[in-house]
Amino acid sequence: MKGKINIILTGVGGQGVITAANILGKVALKEKINVFVSEVHGMAQRGGSVNCSVRMGDVSGPLVSSGTADVILSTEPIEALRYIQFSNKNTKIITDINPVIPYTVSVGAEKYPDIKEVFNELKKYGDLYKIDAVKISKDAGALITKNIVLLGALAATDVLPFKPEKLLETILENIPSKFKDMNKKAFEGGLKAIKKY
Repeated sequence: MKGKINIILTGVGGQGVITAANILGKVALKEKINVFVSEVHGMAQRGGSVNCSVRMGDVSGPLVSSGTADVILSTEPIEALRYIQFSNKNTKIITDINPVIPYTVSVGAEKYPDIKEVFNELKKYGDLYKIDAVKISKDAGALITKNIVLLGALAATDVLPFKPEKLLETILENIPSKFKDMNKKAFEGGLKAIKKY
C-alpha cells in the first residue's frame, strides 16, 4: 500500500456515517494495517452534520490535514461541500445525489442551494462520483443500508489497501444474520455504480 491513506466520511446524523468509519477501522485492524478512526458530530441525532476521518498506513494521529484527503465519502451532497477543504485535485469525491433537507430549510428560514451548482462546485475540487445511494439501498431492501452502498462505492476505487471482499466480509460479520442479504446487495450495488464511471 502507499504510505498514507486519508478518508473523510461525512453526512447527516442517522445515516450510518460513524458505523461506516468503524467498519473501515475494523477491516484495517484485521488486515494488520495501522489505523486511526476519529469522529466529530454536532447535533447528530437531530439531523445535524457528522464527520469522521479514517487514516491508514504510515500515520501517527487521527486528524486529516487540509488538502490531504484521498477520498471524501458523503451521504449528502452539501455535506461533501462542507468538508471540501480536505480535498485536492486527486481526491475522489463520492456522494449520494439526494439532498437531505435540513430543518431550517423545511421551515423556510434558509434555502437549499441549487443541486446542479453544488455538483459543479464539487467537480472543481476533485474527481466527482455521483451515485443514487437512496435508490440502490431501497432496491437492496432498506434505506438504512445507504452507508453500505457508499462503502461498496469506496471499495470500487483503487484507494483502499485491501480487497472489496475483505470489506464486505467485515460488514457481514458486524450485522445480524437476517440483514446480511440486503447489506450484501447494497454493497454490490455501490460497487457497480462506481464501475460505470
